[in-house]
Amino acid sequence: MNTNGRLRQTQIYLEGLAGKKPLVPIDPDRLERHAERVMSPEAFAYIAGGAGMESTMAANRRAFERWRIVPRMLNDVSKRDQSIELFGMRLPSPLLLAPIGVLEMAHPDADLAVGKAAAAEHIPMIFSNQASKPMEAVSAVMGDSPRWFQLYWSESNDLVRSFVKRAEACGCSAIVVTLDTTLLGWRGRDLDMGSLPFLRGKGIAQYTSDPVFRAQLAQPLDAPAAKRSVSLASIGVLIDLLRAYPGDPLANLRSGEPLRAVARFVATYSRPSLTWDDLAFLRQNTKLPILLKGILHPDDARKALDHRIDGVIVSNHGGRQVDGAIGALDALPGVVAAVAGKIPVVFDSGIRGGADIFKALALGARAVSIGRPYAYGLAIAGAAGVQDVIRNIRADFDLTMGLAGCTRIVDITADRLVGEPHPPPHSP
Repeated sequence: MNTNGRLRQTQIYLEGLAGKKPLVPIDPDRLERHAERVMSPEAFAYIAGGAGMESTMAANRRAFERWRIVPRMLNDVSKRDQSIELFGMRLPSPLLLAPIGVLEMAHPDADLAVGKAAAAEHIPMIFSNQASKPMEAVSAVMGDSPRWFQLYWSESNDLVRSFVKRAEACGCSAIVVTLDTTLLGWRGRDLDMGSLPFLRGKGIAQYTSDPVFRAQLAQPLDAPAAKRSVSLASIGVLIDLLRAYPGDPLANLRSGEPLRAVARFVATYSRPSLTWDDLAFLRQNTKLPILLKGILHPDDARKALDHRIDGVIVSNHGGRQVDGAIGALDALPGVVAAVAGKIPVVFDSGIRGGADIFKALALGARAVSIGRPYAYGLAIAGAAGVQDVIRNIRADFDLTMGLAGCTRIVDITADRLVGEPHPPPHSP
């Protein structure tokens, strides 16, 4: 693991002399286009797509463009340190891997490949609630490298408790509660294809490996499953489901368990009735730091403090949930001001390069997480592709720091930027 951008840059140029090109494209747009070429249309739509007209995805990028970096000259930047401390842990950089579900659509090694890459670079990986591999399996390939667990709060508190206890047992050091997906956003690309991977048994590995969920499979659902006509398409769905579901496909076909598991998942997945009062249940069931992901309004940040939350993640889910929502970076200054340094603020949504990281930190984020870029690296080259994406973004950030006149994270302050930010939400 090396955070020195100059060394990474030199390595790429020297390998170029021998005719070796980078494993994954450096430019984020070319990275996405390359990934699209190697992924199925359904897989690319799921990972790349956003809600509605995808205006929130565009807003995320516009928010970064409104801020410009003002480099300062004649500082000794020969040695740079991008390490940070977060929840008592010293990390080599302010970079985390955001939770992304159904990674098997990008690569068969899915979360295992991402875990290996994260461990090699000592980057915290946030395990997805909708993972393709159980959290225990991913932990096993990560050694003592840091990891967190993302929680989608389901209809079953027993299942919530079980997920959290499993996360603690497999070495996760924080729980990230995603708040913005109590309902699934209107995602046009997926809807046009009639494609929801969970209905094919993909992205539900945390459930099918959970003892509480498996015990619930024997319980009748409130409403019977809808009858479907048999067609070549439905047979194909059944084959996909049997392939994705753990265990022997023939035995699973006879038992009907995969179909029951998908029906139970659909009935359990999210809780639209979730309120602030429910957070007390989570606090009673874990001593780990709790972060709330999806905070965009200062008042919600203040409520997080009132409910003894340990951190917030400013995020609009990469534009996947609410079309026409505020750009995440536009929301960041208001949230930072609201928490007033009492808890760390992590930033998510729209990070594509080193300058983006610099801007988010200058506006008060303690750390940032990346999502789609590493998923594209995974699709192109598995674990090695994820690792190269991490190295490239971190190298870009290191060089941006130095060229802006900064040698430490504490040097990256708001006065290093100029711009006309979008007015953040505020209380009347």
